[in-house]
Amino acid sequence: MAGSKIPVIGQVLNERNQSHDTRKKVIIKLERELGRTVISLFTSFKYPVILSDDDADMLEALLQTMDLSDGIALLLSSPGGSGLAAERIINICRRYSGTGDYWVIIPGKAKSAATMVCFGASKIYMGPASELGPIDPQLSFVEDGRYKRFSLYNIVESYRDLFDKATNEKGNLEPYLQQLLRYDSREIKEYEDAISLSADIAVGALKTGMMSSLSKKDIKKNIKMFLTPKVTKAHGRLIDRDKANSCKLVVENMEKDDKVWSPSYELFVRLNSFVSNQVTKCVESREQSYVSSIDAHQ
Repeated sequence: MAGSKIPVIGQVLNERNQSHDTRKKVIIKLERELGRTVISLFTSFKYPVILSDDDADMLEALLQTMDLSDGIALLLSSPGGSGLAAERIINICRRYSGTGDYWVIIPGKAKSAATMVCFGASKIYMGPASELGPIDPQLSFVEDGRYKRFSLYNIVESYRDLFDKATNEKGNLEPYLQQLLRYDSREIKEYEDAISLSADIAVGALKTGMMSSLSKKDIKKNIKMFLTPKVTKAHGRLIDRDKANSCKLVVENMEKDDKVWSPSYELFVRLNSFVSNQVTKCVESREQSYVSSIDAHQ
């Protein structure tokens, strides 16, 4: 067939389905503005998927085939997931990047474990309404037909509070003992370890990255807003670029008329639609696109 022009019907179908071809030219434009190789990692906010080892595997498989001597810029959108997966993604991005570091671009939301991935970057690009979020681990379960979610931090704190009150009570202990029966001390220890692990991953990523000049104690103090619900009050609460800056993170502000913002936002709109309607996850470069199907999560 002479020529390589896609017929109009093909162009329409590509746009409707948000195929890789509809994003390739935008990725190239963004790479030109940044001077780095752009990789997108999106997990759906619509379907019940999380950032997991599968995403780290897809990312590494993609990076192995590429020339990354100019470094990596990771366009990221995810509600979060596994802290251990986030730690793997940080390590993969650093190890494969020819510059030894990577940048993260957040045109929308990178929450929970996705925020941890941002902590491993040397700088974070954030738009006018971009969001990071708290990284305190959560416990989700169904009880009496109702979906419930609690911060492990709050569970541990409530247990400690009850235990202290029972220990100091000089009169009737029965009310405290009845409430303490709802807790399992072994589980409380597991929760404490999970909280400690989350903080350790975050502090470690920052100590070996954008906050390398600070002590671990000072880093933990700087990001206290992210570690507990005491400030944000809710796990889904937004932490915008002003708050991120106040925590001493290295944030590059993108404004709506910036040359970096325009292609970043277009990629976000296209990929967000893709992982909301066609697939649940997508990891891609200008040349390749790896996805996770909807059927696998239904």
